[in-house]
Amino acid sequence: MTILKAEKIHKAYGNKFNRQEVLKGIDLAIEEGEFLSIMGASGSGKTTLLNVLSSIDKLTSGALQIEDQDMTKLKEKQLATFRKLHLGFIFQDYHLLDTLTVKENILLPLSIAGFSKKQAQAKFDTLANQLGLKEISNHYPNQISGGQKQRTSAARAFIHQPSIIFADEPTGALDSKAAADLLNLLSDLNQQRKATIVMVTHDMTAASFSKRVVFIKDGQVYTQLNKGDQTQQRFYQDIMKTQAVLSGVPHEH
Repeated sequence: MTILKAEKIHKAYGNKFNRQEVLKGIDLAIEEGEFLSIMGASGSGKTTLLNVLSSIDKLTSGALQIEDQDMTKLKEKQLATFRKLHLGFIFQDYHLLDTLTVKENILLPLSIAGFSKKQAQAKFDTLANQLGLKEISNHYPNQISGGQKQRTSAARAFIHQPSIIFADEPTGALDSKAAADLLNLLSDLNQQRKATIVMVTHDMTAASFSKRVVFIKDGQVYTQLNKGDQTQQRFYQDIMKTQAVLSGVPHEH
């Protein structure tokens, strides 16, 4: 089932005298349970595309549907409610609240959505055990590592079982081990919980964890790769070759 459908997406900034068109007619369909990565050079429009797809930023023209909901017809308050109930977000810089504990940060979406304490506790226990966060649940963000912060951010994004998780460079601030841990976690949640994940990344290793990679160049879809039955290593090689062509760098065989 198609969970997100974008057609002829355009996004421009400025006015008629100084106008910058960032997205230039992108078509994209994302299936329920898919793990999709969006790649492209700096300035290609990949983060803008993520922001538009997640309704954080409004498109200039085009059509966007999530779960058969026409996102272009929702007003700001309706959009905020839709994001709160149906979408989850993981950011590079975590976006945790320093005055809340790990547990309180994770439970924030449930608190906003009006879940009872009993319901919230049950969901937290399940997810905290799965993500290895139980022992640090009463710690504050300044008392935990970057990897633990990002796992906390991931738990907060997943706790209310949203339709889609949007991740913006989630491994960007992590060392290689913490990045690998997070990517394995996202892959497990995608496979075990059938979570739909849309991730912007510049990291080819991160992209190799996904099932499909869409490459953006100059505000348009340049090409895409499907993992299919390939091993992760083989998929990584294909991503590397495509990225080299996209960057104009000759690939050595």
